[in-house]
Amino acid sequence: MLKWLLTLILAILILGLMTPWFRQRFGLGRLPGDLRFQHRGRDYYFPFTSTLLFSVLLLLVSHWV
Repeated sequence: MLKWLLTLILAILILGLMTPWFRQRFGLGRLPGDLRFQHRGRDYYFPFTSTLLFSVLLLLVSHWV
């Protein structure tokens, strides 16, 4: 159980750090369906389309491997 938790935390950390690179390199976060709002000086980001794209990509990779 502890190994899964550490793996999940490490994966979230890596993805969080690589998010700006993904946005710049692949345009993720600027797809139609990715919503970004500014309210009272804060940015709120809801990446619906990017999440679906990543899910389909991971599904294809998991079935291929």
